[in-house]
Amino acid sequence: MLWMKALHLIFVVCWFAGLFYLPRIFVNYAAAQSPESREILAGMAHRLYRFVTPFMVLVILLGVGLLATNPGYYLQAGWMWLKLACMVALVLYHFQCGRYLKAIMNHSDEHSHVFYRWFNEIPVIFLFIMIILAVLKPF
Repeated sequence: MLWMKALHLIFVVCWFAGLFYLPRIFVNYAAAQSPESREILAGMAHRLYRFVTPFMVLVILLGVGLLATNPGYYLQAGWMWLKLACMVALVLYHFQCGRYLKAIMNHSDEHSHVFYRWFNEIPVIFLFIMIILAVLKPF
């Protein structure tokens, strides 16, 4: 179980690195003036999204595996349900990044760099909440 927990945490860090950096590329894309810069940034975003998506899947699989080690405890814990709700929100955030990326790749994105700067802060909030829930187990 400790190996499963270690791998879960490693892949959480890897996935979050992508969730932090991908919207930052969107910020730079939206602020870029030259078509060449936009193409480079779109390519970077595309490769990063494809790279971090498997980390999300591994986080989910390992998390379910950890939950299965003691479902009686975890499924009655309020903190776990809130953490799972945050996880669902992060998965939706990840897929929303994919939608924005698709619009960028199709040259149909109309969001400003200011929009993406705010959008970029969302995973930080979830990271704080989820770490506090997992460590402090307040409910």
